[in-house]
Amino acid sequence: MYLKKKSPVTASLRNLILINNKNLFKKPLIKHNIKGLKTSNGRNNSGKITIRHKGGGHKKKYRIINFNRNKNSTGIICSLEYDPNRNAFISSVFDLLFESFFYILSPNGLNIGEIIKSGDNVEPQLGYSLPLSQIPAGSIIHNIALKRNKFSQLSRAAGTFSNLEKIKNNKATIKLSSGKKQNISIHCYATMGFVSNDLFFLTKLGKAGRARWLNKRPSVRGVAMNPVDHPHGGGEGKKSGKGKTPWGKFVKKGATSRTKKQS
Repeated sequence: MYLKKKSPVTASLRNLILINNKNLFKKPLIKHNIKGLKTSNGRNNSGKITIRHKGGGHKKKYRIINFNRNKNSTGIICSLEYDPNRNAFISSVFDLLFESFFYILSPNGLNIGEIIKSGDNVEPQLGYSLPLSQIPAGSIIHNIALKRNKFSQLSRAAGTFSNLEKIKNNKATIKLSSGKKQNISIHCYATMGFVSNDLFFLTKLGKAGRARWLNKRPSVRGVAMNPVDHPHGGGEGKKSGKGKTPWGKFVKKGATSRTKKQS
């Protein structure tokens, strides 16, 4: 089974659903592509909180991923590994031309021992990195660059992919998993297939402590606060919110303040 459940020996194990990682390497294969990582806990350089609900978490080291596969190369998959910094799996690749190791985002269905290539004159196969101009319309792609000779930024999370709809006037129209369409230069690189660990959305943490291990702090409802802390706060008994953020901005579509009228 791809998913595994624990016997409900305790209350926290009753709803726990995890990914079965038996086929993954437990220890990283490429030691020189690992560096220490200090968590910011959602604070900027002056110590102020810019991203809420972050803090704590287990220590982890960063795996340097090659997001810029735009050179002519041929490599072989050496291992499939777990990455604590992302929900997708990664693969270690040995480049046969440059005789070096590097990490890539692992596409779904890629196995150890398979050959992957990158470059301008490459066939569109699973795991191959090539320009959008060389990819046929209707193909499933991921790890897409937004600018020429830049690192990839789109469709990198677990199970995500984009659909190459058409190519016209040196622009490629792609449709993201969210449904949004975007026009990108045909010289930008993308990888064939979709990202691994596609059933990650079915997992359940099972308890609050497991979320704290992942650098997540609890969030409190606005209606449970005082009026000084949130626009939804205060009042006698239970009440519903006004649809505002903690800073007083409306969150509902089309909502405006009552003093101003839309023209």
